[in-house]
Amino acid sequence: MSNARPGTAGATRTCPHCKTTILESSSVCPSCRHYLRFDSPDAQPSKTITPLNVEGKIRHPSEGGAWEYSVVLTIRDDEGNEIAHQVVGVGAMHPGEERTFSLAVEVMPTNDMRRPGKRGLKH
Repeated sequence: MSNARPGTAGATRTCPHCKTTILESSSVCPSCRHYLRFDSPDAQPSKTITPLNVEGKIRHPSEGGAWEYSVVLTIRDDEGNEIAHQVVGVGAMHPGEERTFSLAVEVMPTNDMRRPGKRGLKH
């Protein structure tokens, strides 16, 4: 969870629908995709940019036993220090089955020019 103070870039809150930790500035939960209540009547959804979007498929060959898989996500800062590491999904593929895996990183520009210490950015 972020150590950023409420109202600063990187501050987090809990989605009231799915209980996932999300950015405080989010108007739509990136996990459950529910719209969130706006704090002010003139609030608009945040504009997002997707600087990273990767998709790949894995097909199990028609022979052999089942393959088990774990989808692991690791985030590192600019110095190579691990900020987050978690298993986001597990499963099994049987002969002839296929899975598609997608990763997208969305960023939301803000007007917050303050720079918290490195500890304030950790999640």
